[in-house]
Amino acid sequence: MYIRRIVLLLLATCLLAGCGYNGIQSRDEGVKAAWSEVVNQYQRRADLVPNLVNTVKGYAQHEEEIFIKVAEARASVGKITLSTDDLTDETKMKQFQAAQGELSGALSRLMAVSENYPNLKADGLFQNLQAQLEGTENRIAVARNRYVTAVQDYNTFVRSFPQNLTAKMFGYGTKANFSVENEKAISTAPTVDFNKPAPVPAPAKP
Repeated sequence: MYIRRIVLLLLATCLLAGCGYNGIQSRDEGVKAAWSEVVNQYQRRADLVPNLVNTVKGYAQHEEEIFIKVAEARASVGKITLSTDDLTDETKMKQFQAAQGELSGALSRLMAVSENYPNLKADGLFQNLQAQLEGTENRIAVARNRYVTAVQDYNTFVRSFPQNLTAKMFGYGTKANFSVENEKAISTAPTVDFNKPAPVPAPAKP
């Protein structure tokens, strides 16, 4: 009886391996690890925001509207979380992307303010925060690229025969990926150009 159980266990193991079960497990863990890094880098950026805003406020107290937008965007990012268990939910992924996009836009507008305040641009703390933000944006781009690659590999694998049958049997669905409109941002590290002159507003029409 004992030997029979061992034989059945070995047989079941071989069948699962042949049907791609182990491959699904491995790729699933790869996706989770890649997503965790994406979240870590976005959190690193969010953690920079308070110091960045306070530094800008020291020189640009009258830019209250921008400060409010940044605060609102950061609060929105904090409310929308996407765990590794939610990675099959396309709607949640889009909400997560939208919130991060709002923060990206708000930070871009905040950094543009520095062009109007030479003393702010020369501030050592501000320069250090600029460098940290630029480095973080690059790390975000790298992490997103790795996640995209991991998801593509996983989704292709679980959709292919015979592992698609195994995936269905054990409840492994396809993972949500970054949407097409963000493809450029995913494949290219964002450029944070702090020395680019601010655009000159067009003269008002009479």
